[in-house]
Amino acid sequence: MQKTTLAVKVNYSILNRVKKFCRERGIKYGFFVEKALEERLEREELKEDLIDLKTLHGQEKDAIPLKEYLEKRRV
Repeated sequence: MQKTTLAVKVNYSILNRVKKFCRERGIKYGFFVEKALEERLEREELKEDLIDLKTLHGQEKDAIPLKEYLEKRRV
């Protein structure tokens, strides 16, 4: 997998906590940050999906079977 550098400004106390956490557990700093970003993205995407599901749930009663929809599209 191709890698790149990400430069961001963070609070010193957060940086120190992350570095200490990684050092104590033998985790590479870059690996930890990459996984943290990936997990946060997945959580935010899931949250958006759940909001969509909740919003669209009310429209379920108006839905038609896929087969019926496809038949109408052929016309």
